[in-house]
Amino acid sequence: MALMKKAKIIIKKINACLVKSCKKASDVNILSRIILYIAICMVAVAVGVVCFYKPARDAVFTHEHHTVVDVKSGDTLSKILGGQGFSVRDIDTISKNLKKDAEFTTLRAGRDKIDFVRENENAPISKIIIENGPWNKIEIDCGTPDTWQCQKMEIARDTRIAFKSGEIAQGSSFYLSAMQAGIPEGIILDVYDLLAFEMDFERDIRAGQKFYVLYEENFASDKKVENGHVLAISFDALRGNVKMYRFVKPDGKSGYYDENGNGAIKSLKRTPINNAKITSSFSGKRKHPVLGFTRAHKGVDFRAPTGTPIPAAGAGRVIARSFNRGHGNFVKIRHNGTFETLYAHMSKFAKGVNVGTVVRQGQIIGYAGSTGISTGPHLHYEVIKNGVHVNPMTVKLPAIDNLDAANKKLFLERKELIDSTINSLRDNPNQIVRLEVNEKAKK
Repeated sequence: MALMKKAKIIIKKINACLVKSCKKASDVNILSRIILYIAICMVAVAVGVVCFYKPARDAVFTHEHHTVVDVKSGDTLSKILGGQGFSVRDIDTISKNLKKDAEFTTLRAGRDKIDFVRENENAPISKIIIENGPWNKIEIDCGTPDTWQCQKMEIARDTRIAFKSGEIAQGSSFYLSAMQAGIPEGIILDVYDLLAFEMDFERDIRAGQKFYVLYEENFASDKKVENGHVLAISFDALRGNVKMYRFVKPDGKSGYYDENGNGAIKSLKRTPINNAKITSSFSGKRKHPVLGFTRAHKGVDFRAPTGTPIPAAGAGRVIARSFNRGHGNFVKIRHNGTFETLYAHMSKFAKGVNVGTVVRQGQIIGYAGSTGISTGPHLHYEVIKNGVHVNPMTVKLPAIDNLDAANKKLFLERKELIDSTINSLRDNPNQIVRLEVNEKAKK
């Protein structure tokens, strides 16, 4: 209203000045029309300004107030809600609704957060938001007094593609060179797990070997939350360039394949413990460090401190879990009709691993030690093929998942897209690139 009054005063002053300067009545009529037109425009502008600023004024009075509580050790939902003034009745209703509608029963210390929302600082709580993971949250609204309704919601995931490349420096390791190249530690460990089927990271690493990794980065609200899957790997190994591509089949099952669509994940790992140093190789003749005489060394020894977890090199069934004078505590696994593996000198067995137990690849079966005839803590690892001990570092291992013709065609199309992405990011690493993801693979 103040703006409109000022506009009217200005119009009157302009009108008086113009009329004073006009000599003819006709001039006055023309000028009057012009002034009327200007007046209408100024009033319209004034009304628009008032309307434009109105939401801003309203926002001041409707600004939400948030109280965020980080869940700590010893916290319970009842304890936190009670601390915010909730009655025993409301706490019971909220707990029941969370269990029924969101299958939520337990808070996790150090991970979960609870946001109490009010219309303003002095208003009662109108909404509770439980953040129980990077991609999930639960909203609890008070629709009517004493009725707290909850809804489980999924946070939108923005998956972007990252590319990093590097080269093994003189006297360095793959781990250090990969870190220097900017590859996150978790992705490096995933690469170890994948390439352990093809190479030994202690013996096969040489200065000048080049490598790259293409992987996912998951963002929420333009902020990186976590790394995703490794999509492609290339490594100039001693046996030649090794490449792997991640491919999700139409049935939702994923795997890693070489450039031709053959399964890149072998049935057994050559090195069960990642990045472990070999202290004694497979040999037909070796002077025993304790017994003093020469005999065959039917496996490979990996240095490992006492208590180092020992994962199964492949999926299979435990056929022996025992102790003998030479091997100390040992576990033997049959993987199929062709291969068996043996793990010796364990300090102890993993809980639940017994004769007949079916184990998955990577499952912990025991812990490194120095039981039996041993000079110090290590893992003695054997691979037996058709009843004959073979060198784990050189034996040819079969692929476990080759693609059929239909899936291979889809894979080659995906591989072409991934290769194109690699070339694009190599030229412009700062660009934001997204690839379509099979929805079934997320489940």
